[in-house]
Amino acid sequence: MAEVECFFDCSSPWTYFAVHSLLELRKEIGVTIDFRPHLVGGVFNAVNPSVHNSREKPVVPKAAYSKKDQTDWAAYLGLRMHYRPTVFPVNSVKIMRGCCWLEGTDKLEAFMMAGFDAYWGDDLDISKDDVLAGICAKAGVDPAAFVAGINDQANKDRLRNNTQELIDRGGFGSPTIFVGKTDMYFGNDRMPLIKAAVLRNRK
Repeated sequence: MAEVECFFDCSSPWTYFAVHSLLELRKEIGVTIDFRPHLVGGVFNAVNPSVHNSREKPVVPKAAYSKKDQTDWAAYLGLRMHYRPTVFPVNSVKIMRGCCWLEGTDKLEAFMMAGFDAYWGDDLDISKDDVLAGICAKAGVDPAAFVAGINDQANKDRLRNNTQELIDRGGFGSPTIFVGKTDMYFGNDRMPLIKAAVLRNRK
């Protein structure tokens, strides 16, 4: 069993940061990570509709600070970042089904990061088939096999089940990170606490 589980959706900016930070933590302390694709929109619909409400009626000072905060994090982590991609929010169902199809393989991380980079770094609409084909090419994934995979009912069910599992375990958004199955952390800025929890569990 991996030391850390990370429930992720490529449409989330904070998850873009968190996944990068987790990969850096792996380099630093050798933490084992299980990346778990889910659909964050499904989580919002089920347990956290305030996210949709805040998009419809944003608090202007908070929105301005959010832009600064994301820009600061991108600079700190050395990531290219569009604060608000042209298509936002984006329909991430296809790319997240693709991540489910690749879950448990050595291609998942490359595909996942190519998806994050395409959306947040290059401002590409990751719901589009041509963009997804480019992501496949970058990650070394066969595009035809990808199309077959995302249309396989088993992968549709896996995405739905992962999303429900996160809700059942108390999650309310992305990124949600678990250390030792039950110790939950939400957000990119919890990395020092996650590192401490991993090291504590090793004792």
